[in-house]
Parts: sequence; structure tokens; C-alpha cells
Amino acid sequence: MESTVRPVAHTVAGAVRGVVDPATGARTWRGVPYGADTAGSHRFRAPRPPEPWEAERDASWYAAPALQGTFGWRDAVTGSEDCLHLDVVRPDTDEVLPVVVYFHGGTFVTGASHEKVLQGHYLVQATDIVYVSVNFRLGVLGYLDFRSLSYDCAANPALLDQILALRWVQENIGAFGGDPTRVTIMGESAGGAAVIHLMSAPAARGLFHGAIAQSAPCASVHSRVQAAMWVRSLLDGIGLDSNASLDDLRREDAEELVRVGQSMLLNGKEIVQFNTAFMPTVDGDTLPGHPIDVFEEGTQAPVPLIIGTNSDEASFAKAMYQSARARRRAANRALGVFDPANAQLVLEAYGFAGGRSEFADLIADAVFWAPSVMVATSHRRIAPTWMYRFEYASATMRRLGLGAMHTADLTAVFGDPFATRAAWFDRFGTKEGFAEVSHLMQHHWGAFFHTGAPGADWPQYGFRDDTAPGRATAIFGRGLRVEYDPKAAQRRAWEDFDMREWGTNREDLLESLTEFFGFDVPATDDE
Repeated sequence: MESTVRPVAHTVAGAVRGVVDPATGARTWRGVPYGADTAGSHRFRAPRPPEPWEAERDASWYAAPALQGTFGWRDAVTGSEDCLHLDVVRPDTDEVLPVVVYFHGGTFVTGASHEKVLQGHYLVQATDIVYVSVNFRLGVLGYLDFRSLSYDCAANPALLDQILALRWVQENIGAFGGDPTRVTIMGESAGGAAVIHLMSAPAARGLFHGAIAQSAPCASVHSRVQAAMWVRSLLDGIGLDSNASLDDLRREDAEELVRVGQSMLLNGKEIVQFNTAFMPTVDGDTLPGHPIDVFEEGTQAPVPLIIGTNSDEASFAKAMYQSARARRRAANRALGVFDPANAQLVLEAYGFAGGRSEFADLIADAVFWAPSVMVATSHRRIAPTWMYRFEYASATMRRLGLGAMHTADLTAVFGDPFATRAAWFDRFGTKEGFAEVSHLMQHHWGAFFHTGAPGADWPQYGFRDDTAPGRATAIFGRGLRVEYDPKAAQRRAWEDFDMREWGTNREDLLESLTEFFGFDVPATDDE
């Protein structure tokens, strides 16, 4: 690798010429293909390696992200089906460094490798790594299992894209000065869930050596019934009947598929029951079981793990319902479709979720915190595990009642206080304390990248013994403190709650799907 104004790296598919960023001094290669075009006959199928090229490829511009809706009033769609690209950033040195592979969030339907906060330049400066940020298929094209129509498809295209990206890293990152034996996978929100899915995927085994899952909705996976339900909704929206084939869908305009998928998210009432249209599916192969089961069985990748959530992930939910009665009813419905027998124990731990704050806490814990605790509880049996809670919020965010909301941790980890949409609220307020919490998180994340463990003042999420009560959790706020078994009453309430199988008491759905498709849709791949 040359230390020049336009650094060149030689990948298996061909040479790429990047740039040295004039603002940060980092070497960066943008829009590097790790897979071939997924359009046309390749839609809904497993990804393929990129087509080789002969001349040097210009890697000074970001490539289009995955095709996705913009959720604006014009119903616009952006991106491309030719989206299997990644970006690489590293210091302007020839030192061989640890590698971090980042998977963006976006509710499985939006996002890009080069979102401002995720470009990675400040993180690279602070932690001395080679940073790789990945694009992968989203929504209808990446996170919907079409096997209720035909087995001529991959159940989990996006997960297979991510595995292909990790294989690309093993084959090529040495050309960028990265160490393929010291790879950490990392992501936030849907990207954090991707980390847990990759830890559960046998095909990803050995392709990484550490994992960081931030605000991961670990239990967000579709059953076969859920996937079939959303396939039916898509067919209805696109104007096709139950006799439609995958070839019919491959002939449809991709942007129109995305628009229909966007309307499924916006107009559906299922979201209040944690049943969103797009998630990975337990297919018995790429994702062999529900992640909660995989971790409980101890068959996940036995690599060091950092996992955690923000203290106010779902603060927006305070405004969802106007009365305590409506909030209690919504909470009861949401939990009842998973485990009605144990729902009341959970609701009781949150005061039956009648208050605005209690309701928001229940929603946040159901989606993010409780499944993360389950994952950490199981993983500590087979590999070192550290858990955290991010509490830092500016005076403005506290005044607005939003606190450390979803994505708030990204600005601290990546070292850019105004890079996210949520940070818009802070444009004119003070960010007192931000530099300290950002420095702390980058210190611990950087130590983990290089050694497989954070700093010594962050104890493992271990077991109770004669000297410590166990479940140590690092609290990042104004500085760092350690709490043991935080929110113990809520944790115990969730222990017996089964969040693995959505659709309990939805016999009406099973009957309607059987009628629509003309055959029984199995609940899981074991049936």
C-alpha cells in the first residue's frame, strides 16, 4: 500500500485508488465492491462475488446505498439494487492495524455505509484501526422471506450480504493494512441486531474475533408465519394474487416494490405489537434458530462481546397515547401476542405501563434492553461479556424529556456531537460533558478493538460470588460508574417471558394465510 495522495490497494477483484481526506488526514477508499449487482434474476437470491475489473478503479466517491424509501411526502426512493459496496478508512500510515467492520442501523429498511456519523474518521483517529463500513440489501429486497411463494430464493439476503462482506475482509483487508486475524464486528440498532445474527450464523464462524452490539433489538426476527403474512401484504399492495411467482416479482419495478414496502410500515397497525414488516427469518440454515435460543444453547460464536443500550431508547413513546387506559391496553396487547401467560408479571414490574414514562420504559426494554440482557446472560457462560448503559444527555435533551434516546450513543462513540438527526435538537444548546463521555467510550471501544477487552475499570458482566454481586454494568454518563444488576426487578420479570415466537392467539392469521396461499404455512422450519 502506497502512502500517497491517492493511495492504491490491490483487492482480489482489482486495484482501487482512494484518497487522503484533506480534513482528517485519513486514507479512505469509497464504494469498493464486495459483491455483484443483485438486480433482475439475482433479486432475492444469495449474493455473488464482484465481477473483476482490469483498470484501476476510482474509489474516491461513495457508492449508492441499498434501495430504500425516504419516508417523505413525495414517496421518493433512493439508492440502487447494485449496492454491495463498502468503504474503508485508516490512518495515513503503513502500520498493520486491527479491523472494525460496521453494519449500519435503520429498522432494517434504511441506512447507508456513509451516513455522516458513520464515516468513521474520528473513530479511526481515536482508536488506531482500519474501519470498514458496509452497505447491504434492505427492506423488501433484503429482509423478507419469500419461501411461502417458492424456494427459488434466499430466506435472508441481507444476512448473506453481510457474511459475504466478512469474507471479503478476510481475503482483502491485508491490502489496506488491516489484520484479518483481529476483526471486530460492530453495529447499532438493526446493525446491532445484525451482529447478534452473525454470531448465530454458522456460515460466519471464524470470520470475526470480537463483537459490539449497541441498542440491538436481539429478538427482532420473523417466524415463517410473520414472513408469510408480510409477503401477502406485499402482493396485495403490488396488485398480484396468491398465484404470483418470484419471477413475477423479479419483473416488477424495484422502486415500486420499495414504495409498497414503505406503505406496509407506515399504514400497518401491527407495529404496535412489535410486528414490523422486515426482519431476518429463522430459516434453519443461515439463521438456524432464534438468537435467544442459539445463545441459550451456547452454539453462538464464542467471541468477546460488548452489548448495551441507551437509558431512554423509546422516549418518543411518551407521546403515543393520550390516556393511561390507552397505554395500558396497548402494552397488554403488545405482550399478549408473545406470551399471554407471563405478560401480567412484566406489566406489573412497570406499574402496568399507565404512566407516560413507564410505558416508554416498557417499550424500550421489550425491544432493546430485555433481549440484550438475555443475550449477555447466556454469552457470559462461553466468552467474556461486558454490558453497558448509555445515560449521557445534554441539558436540551433532558429539558425536552427525550434523554439518552435511540442513536444518542453514536455521536459519543464516533466522536461527532452533531452528526445524527437526533442531534438537531442540540444545535443551539450546550454539550457540556460530551467530550468526556466520548473520550471514555472511545477509550474502552479502542481497547476492545486491540485486545479483546475494554479498559480495566469496566468489569465483566459476570456471576455473583463471595466478593461481587454479579451483572456488572458500565454506566456512561458524566464519567463512568459501575452498577451491579441494574433494574433487577424488571430483569427478573422478563426472565420467564417468552419473546421468541410472535403470533400467540392469532389463529385468525393462520387461517387467513392458509386460505390465501392454499396450504399450511409452518410456524417454524422444524414443522
